[in-house]
Amino acid sequence: MIRQTRRTLCATAVLCAVLAPAATMAQPAYPTKTITIVVPFTAGGGVDVMARLLAEKLRGSLGQQVIVDNKPGASGMLGALAVVRAPADGHTLLLGSAGETAINPFIYKAKMQYAPEKDLAPITPIVRVPNVLVTKPNAPFKTVDELVAFAKKNPGKLSYATSGVGNPQHLNGELLEELAGVHMVHVPYRGASGQLVDVAGGNVDMTFVSMAAAGAFIKDGKVKAIAVTGAKRAPFAPDVPAIAESKAAPKYALENWFGLFAPAATPAPVVEKINAAVVQALQDPELAKRMAEQGGITAPMSPAQFRDFIKTESAQYGRIVEFAKITPDN
Repeated sequence: MIRQTRRTLCATAVLCAVLAPAATMAQPAYPTKTITIVVPFTAGGGVDVMARLLAEKLRGSLGQQVIVDNKPGASGMLGALAVVRAPADGHTLLLGSAGETAINPFIYKAKMQYAPEKDLAPITPIVRVPNVLVTKPNAPFKTVDELVAFAKKNPGKLSYATSGVGNPQHLNGELLEELAGVHMVHVPYRGASGQLVDVAGGNVDMTFVSMAAAGAFIKDGKVKAIAVTGAKRAPFAPDVPAIAESKAAPKYALENWFGLFAPAATPAPVVEKINAAVVQALQDPELAKRMAEQGGITAPMSPAQFRDFIKTESAQYGRIVEFAKITPDN
């Protein structure tokens, strides 16, 4: 009886060993259909362009159609929510920014219908995007230190434009105020074009904005670029110093960034496969060059590294929001 039981167990083990690979092979290989990258911003902007450049590369490596679906609204949260509610199979992805994935929870709090850290699976950053600080042509300062000196002598008289409340551009201004000990007036706009036109016309003193948006204005002499917001100079603007090079704010560093996310329950092997495909795509010098034209510096990571990166960035964002007492109304 014991021998028969042992024989039965052995036979069962052998059968399982034989069938296991077959069962694995029976699983459909990802991807099995069109992949949609949701961009929570309007078509035609820098983020949209970057998404389409990436989609073009992924079509070849993943062997399926990859399309971009623009879902703007609610500070990027409409698009993010659409991905959170999508099937967790890797066929619906979010090309999200720092705003809707790391900053908004500190500003909108209970109004948000999703929790990024619980409802989204980080895949990899795509690019870091340092903003550039540009001033009106006749501004009475040419450097950050001169700007700070002017602001201290004229508290509350300097104004800076951004593309909205609570986004990285707004936090750029608030961080400079905190570190340099100055007070400036925030003027939120609904897009980069309006804020740049008003800075060029002298209606606002300066603005924090992407180099992709400001490039033509800088080239034509309509605005002056005096600094970038990263910890060091940006490779696409090597002649523009970092704010951190100033004596007034040597610890300054705050960039926007964009990364790829999936619904939280997406299987880890699928997340890893997408990560590998994106990392490979970003190693293409031509793609990196075209991303740089949009003001982005390619910055791939593993999913675990990206998750840790978001935690670190979120801590800084939360501290600035608390310091500046930022609400949806200011």
